[in-house]
Amino acid sequence: MGHTESMGTAMRYIDLFDRGAEFHPDRDVVRFQGRSWSFAQMQELTHRVAGGLVREGLQAAEAVAVLSPNHPYGVACQYGIVRAGLPYVPVNARNSRFDNAAVLEQLRVRFLFFHSSLAEHAEHLIATVPTLRGGVCLDAPAGERPGLDGWMPEAGSPDDSGYFPTGRDDVVALASTSGTSGRPKGVMLTNGNFECMAASYQSLMHYDVPPVTVMAAPATHAAGYMAGTLLPQGGTMVLLETPDPVAIMEAIQEHRATTIFMPPTLIYTLLAHPKVRDYDYSSLRYLIYGGAPIATAKLVEALDVFGPVLAHHYAQTEAAVVIAFMSPAEHVEARDDPRLTDRLRSSGRPGPFTRVAVMDDDGRLLGPGESGEIVCRSSMVMKGYVDDPEETARVGEFGWHHTGDIGVRDEHGYVHVVDRKKDMIISGGFNIYPAEVEQVVLQTATVQDCAVVGVPDDKWGEAVCAVLQLKPGMILDEPAELRRWRELLGGVKCPKRIEIWPELPRNGAGKVLKRSIRDQFWEGRARAI
Repeated sequence: MGHTESMGTAMRYIDLFDRGAEFHPDRDVVRFQGRSWSFAQMQELTHRVAGGLVREGLQAAEAVAVLSPNHPYGVACQYGIVRAGLPYVPVNARNSRFDNAAVLEQLRVRFLFFHSSLAEHAEHLIATVPTLRGGVCLDAPAGERPGLDGWMPEAGSPDDSGYFPTGRDDVVALASTSGTSGRPKGVMLTNGNFECMAASYQSLMHYDVPPVTVMAAPATHAAGYMAGTLLPQGGTMVLLETPDPVAIMEAIQEHRATTIFMPPTLIYTLLAHPKVRDYDYSSLRYLIYGGAPIATAKLVEALDVFGPVLAHHYAQTEAAVVIAFMSPAEHVEARDDPRLTDRLRSSGRPGPFTRVAVMDDDGRLLGPGESGEIVCRSSMVMKGYVDDPEETARVGEFGWHHTGDIGVRDEHGYVHVVDRKKDMIISGGFNIYPAEVEQVVLQTATVQDCAVVGVPDDKWGEAVCAVLQLKPGMILDEPAELRRWRELLGGVKCPKRIEIWPELPRNGAGKVLKRSIRDQFWEGRARAI
């Protein structure tokens, strides 16, 4: 995680912010609960945060974390940490304190900024993580911890002197993988990674007005990365503390938002809300979804409700933002042409700064229609995993980054993600990909969300189980739906078991924790297959 000896002249992560501040100093960069901060005001705050970190005695490459719901001072600290030349660690506020302690210890975090609503969580981390030397509360003093306003020096270095210089290949952010497919890992992201992310979005999304992004999903995940790439254009972030459906709809209308990122589960929640058609979404240019497959029926409904603005990005923590992208125009074309309907189930085509292929286990690149692991090459791909050279080498085998996703490419280059490599169900010797079953189940009018997993079965080894979350106030006509599912899926893939849960477990990014669901069925068994 060290710094390179030669810094060079490459664009840095903080330069994305400063480019926006240079050309749009008076434009709002953040709006929150009726208040706003201009680029110039936020730039000053980032200098003061950076100055405070230097004063604390932090050394080059020592990591600093932020534990907070979406909040203006969280933004100030994020960019202040990066301005100081230190690695920024976004902490998932929805994780347990024990999980976060393990993450911070693994990444050797030295200092913590936290929100007062998470003060107990933060104190546990400071007491538990041996590398942590102290912390500051963002919005107010908390016990013995100072508040950010009182902790920051009156001014920082206006020309970045006194901070730690970073080059293209230096680590400026440490992200933890979501852990949906195993133990979380620390992902090292560099200045060069963020430059490529920004270039990809700039080339894919075009604006005739300055962009305004509603930050409904946590800034610690894809929504934050995406919003950051719009800062060079003077992008404004409208921060919401929680992803409340009415608050989201009101914010789009009130702030004339151009852009929003939502995971599919959040889109489903909005579509199920009785007031979803009562608001004005005409300002939207891009409603970006990602993080999990989306049901085609829900996608068509979203196009009808929100307009021709749906865009899909396929990415992961290790190759952030744009491995593949499907534009709003491509969505509309696929919806309107029956010959292209299958494209609505795809992740789009490779981004402009990415090569994507499908590979077998022996490293052979496969042709159109052949199923294998999706691999990519891009300057967005991480530098590696923290303290894990073996896993870093494994995911980079054969000179390509291995996503861990199973998929195919069609003859037009569209990437179809079939499933996670480890999600496959083997029932009676047949391979079943849960995503295919989920597509059918999610067409059911009363179903809001679902997860399909393999559960123990004495006869078949594994049986297909559909765990459902129903729309509020709805019930499931189980016999009728099973008949319909069987017609669409056949006997092998049709769920043999249905469970209805009040809510499906999700991580902070809104992704359904299928591993957690599956583990509940296999608990106490010697084997998990």
